[in-house]
Amino acid sequence: MSYQEIVNLPLLHAGKIRELYARPDGTILMVATDAVSAFDYVLDATIPDKGKILTGLTLWWFKQLGDIVPNHLISLDVPEGVRGRAMVVANLNMVPIECIARGYLTGSGWVEYQQSGTVTGIELPPGLHDGSRLDHPIFTPSTKADIGAHDENIDFATMCGVTGHELGEHIRDVTMALYGRAEQIARDRGIVLADTKFEFGQGQDGKLVLADEVLTPDSSRYWDLDAWQHGDLSSFDKQYLRDWLTGPAGWSKSSGERPPAIPPEVVEATRTRYVEAYELLTGVPFSV
Repeated sequence: MSYQEIVNLPLLHAGKIRELYARPDGTILMVATDAVSAFDYVLDATIPDKGKILTGLTLWWFKQLGDIVPNHLISLDVPEGVRGRAMVVANLNMVPIECIARGYLTGSGWVEYQQSGTVTGIELPPGLHDGSRLDHPIFTPSTKADIGAHDENIDFATMCGVTGHELGEHIRDVTMALYGRAEQIARDRGIVLADTKFEFGQGQDGKLVLADEVLTPDSSRYWDLDAWQHGDLSSFDKQYLRDWLTGPAGWSKSSGERPPAIPPEVVEATRTRYVEAYELLTGVPFSV
């Protein structure tokens, strides 16, 4: 659903999950919907309360990370109909890069590693397995694709061709500082933060600002620490949904077809994992 009738503001942009509305004062109202995406498709089903979970977690992480880099939050004074899933944010010049930090080998990185011993061209030691913790986290940027297109991994030099070298180095350093802090916080709460992506923008003064969602189950891989120590990558994120699509549902991302309808039990199981991530990290029960 669109929230335009509720907020009564001009729609600037509708992404996979978020809607951005122009406020008269030049700031932006960012609304997180309950939509869910997988393999660059926005799925037909929604996950109840997902937008509120993502927004609540992002706000919590802003508090944990605020001394590393400023963020785009201005106010939580939003229309009642989107309270809990919306925030007023600064209008930034967004950097068109997905800034990904990986501390563990898995996902597309694991696929590449099996073929070449590298992740986005970065050479890793031999003998690693799916779920291995890396000796040193790595920065693996990607392009930011439009809806329906695929993000593409790029190397640091290619990224700097877009951002300029000085800004590129700053983005990389801030990304890794954020991941290092967050990985330790999560581990202290019994959760492995395997990888995550950040997005940044620049204000009118040119300073770097953390934007969009931060360290949510949509943008991160979260595993149960105890299970990981026993070789089980039990997730608190949408990997469960991805696994259902490519497993029991029999769908292939190379088929060119849209993913199938998501049954109610898979929707509920996905929501449960998001709520667990919120509660384990924040230490606070989730309430609508």
